[in-house]
Amino acid sequence: MLKFVKGYMESIDGVATYPMISLLIFFVFFVVLFAWVFTASKAHIKEVSELPLENDNHQNTEL
Repeated sequence: MLKFVKGYMESIDGVATYPMISLLIFFVFFVVLFAWVFTASKAHIKEVSELPLENDNHQNTEL
């Protein structure tokens, strides 16, 4: 089965570019995410981290 897939993939012109493109997209995504984590304001991080707790408090008071 694997030989069939390997043989089929080798017959496609330029198939070696697809893994490089996917690696590049993966790398760029995590570099941007890493940069955003270090540049995000502490106030925004605190606000977002308290969202689940705020939602629970509002639901409990409405019951």
